[in-house]
Amino acid sequence: MVKDELLSLVDKGEMLPLMEEFYTIQGEGFHKGTAAYFVRIGGCDVGCHWCDVKESWNANLHPPTAVASIVENAAKYSNTIVVTGGEPLTWNMNPLTNGLKNKGLDIHIETSGAYPLTGEWDWICLSPKKMKLPLAEVYEKANELKMIIYNQNDFKFAEEQASKVSDSCILYLQPEWSKREKMIPEIVDYVMKNPKWKVSLQTHKYLNIP
Repeated sequence: MVKDELLSLVDKGEMLPLMEEFYTIQGEGFHKGTAAYFVRIGGCDVGCHWCDVKESWNANLHPPTAVASIVENAAKYSNTIVVTGGEPLTWNMNPLTNGLKNKGLDIHIETSGAYPLTGEWDWICLSPKKMKLPLAEVYEKANELKMIIYNQNDFKFAEEQASKVSDSCILYLQPEWSKREKMIPEIVDYVMKNPKWKVSLQTHKYLNIP
């Protein structure tokens, strides 16, 4: 297949720059502890300085992979599929979620919300970033707001973001991993004073689960 054909299929969402796919335990947020098949899509221009998968940023490093192949692999492992990145909404997610839905699977997305919401999702985990804020449509549909706390200023940003999601959206504060020892006591204190929030931890890292 020539390069132009590949690019056309990627633009349509029929192929996606797949960085990796793996079966593991969801370590964060509302569904922590759940066995899930992760599909990590390459490509992201949000540019978080503390991102722990910077190798996902350049979509050109990850081979365009047929959505049908991703769906077949996912269906072998788990009823819960987590689409993450990178920033998966960089791409048209409709073909992927249509295929997964046809298999009767429960589909989650982890997104910064910076791009239009495509695809049909059972659970949307929104993790806004200051460099490129979410679109209104993603705020409205988010099931879970996960705010990464790197320093004290992030509490103010978290409150600003919480004011934009629906009343049913579950609110989480999660320490950035490299700052966890410093920030966990501050997050605990903040949540106790502001109980609309919950604490989220990257439990998979504590348990050494990939």
